[in-house]
Amino acid sequence: MALYNIFDISGSGMSAQNIRLNTTASNLANADSISSSINQTYRARHPVFEAVKDSVVRQETALGGVTVKGIIESSAPTRIEYRPEHPLANEDGNVFLPNVNVVEEMANMISASRTYQANVQVADTAKKLLQRTISLGQ
Repeated sequence: MALYNIFDISGSGMSAQNIRLNTTASNLANADSISSSINQTYRARHPVFEAVKDSVVRQETALGGVTVKGIIESSAPTRIEYRPEHPLANEDGNVFLPNVNVVEEMANMISASRTYQANVQVADTAKKLLQRTISLGQ
């Protein structure tokens, strides 16, 4: 694996964590949205990551970063609340709220942010190593 691949790997990590932050922000933005039917209720979304295999070296797989395989909806049940005075209440007086767990989403946001920062540090360290390697020849 060439030293330049480090930038591709850390870049793919930053891109994946950016998508994770965006889905978390979407979940938090819709945490209190209300609908009149269970089919129209927002459901929390989460990205699914997959390791990218770069090559096979001596029977061992060398990883080449990460990619987002897809974004799935949470299978947790939505919340139902009795609010007959709400304009979106159905004929039974119920409204439907998303299955977004705000505490879990905040933990995801912190984790994604720290992982993004770690990938930035990897790229920065690789850049410094390359600069020092180039300066050895002078």
